[in-house]
Amino acid sequence: MKTVHNFNAGPCALPQQAVDKAIDALKDFAGTGMPVICVSHRSKEWSAVMDECRALWKELLNIPDTHEVLFLGGGASMGFLYTAMNFLENKAGYLETGVWAKKALKEAKGLGNAYAVASSAETTFNYIPKGYEIPSDLDYFHITTNNTIYGTEIHEDIDCPVPLIADMSSDIMSRPVDVSKYAMIYGGAQKNVGPAGVTFFIVKKDLLGKVSRYIPTMLNLQTHIDGESMFNTPPVFPIFVMTETLRWVKELGGVEAIYKINKEKAALLYDEIDRNSLFVGTAAKEDRSIMNVCFVMAPGYEALQDEFMAFAKERGMVGIKGHRSVGGFRASIYNACPVESVQALVDCMKEFEALKK
Repeated sequence: MKTVHNFNAGPCALPQQAVDKAIDALKDFAGTGMPVICVSHRSKEWSAVMDECRALWKELLNIPDTHEVLFLGGGASMGFLYTAMNFLENKAGYLETGVWAKKALKEAKGLGNAYAVASSAETTFNYIPKGYEIPSDLDYFHITTNNTIYGTEIHEDIDCPVPLIADMSSDIMSRPVDVSKYAMIYGGAQKNVGPAGVTFFIVKKDLLGKVSRYIPTMLNLQTHIDGESMFNTPPVFPIFVMTETLRWVKELGGVEAIYKINKEKAALLYDEIDRNSLFVGTAAKEDRSIMNVCFVMAPGYEALQDEFMAFAKERGMVGIKGHRSVGGFRASIYNACPVESVQALVDCMKEFEALKK
């Protein structure tokens, strides 16, 4: 097999052992003689997977009994609508830190009074707003903890006077989280916890049922809590791979251990960006994401962008092209991206500088 270093922003690198287990399960799932994609979601074999997946989430993130874990379809983009449908009664506030935060706010505006409490749009979202006040009369305050396109991240759980809801699509399981501070955490799996096709929700149960509007059955989170994520057929294959991915996280030592590795990987790459005369980081240093490292050619070297892209590709770098809306480069170094791949990219940048200076 061709050797590559996968820096894709999602779907992205998964632990090899999770991939291998998935291949085995496609041949024969749990001794049933059937592929996992053909087994009944009501079977005892599948129920065991759902139970284990839910238990791993609760163990790895120390999720309190006040919260329930759901595995649904629709992606985090559907989560934008789930949020407003289930929590917006009078007014909601959003922290506008990028494209996905803007899209989340758009969905809420379609259902009621929602607005940006603070925004970094004026500088193309290259920092996390600070010093803003969260009004105490909000139904909830929504944040996007990691901004994949712009490479910024909220590194700590914020204190919030109203129910706090977070889209953690791209940094869940990458660092410890105090789940008790959140009314809901949600996100797509395809960054740190599995393949595309399943969305996780961690919901504080006693905050549901507070809105007066009719909520369509499939958009009502209580429906899925009552149905234990199986009101309708769940996305079985992505959930299976998610379970194997979480097993891998646990075997590595849990979220604390992953967090240490992630910080080391990010420091390795950011140090090279700051040292290398050909490149410059785009996010404010105090807000740099440890998941998505965004950078561009330094002033005076912009003409070398395409040449470096080709140079890196020849050396096995995959997925480092920046998002089409901002250009430049982006290395997504999620949990399963090995330090060896980060080192390979650093070596590539050093080699390119030596050739051009």
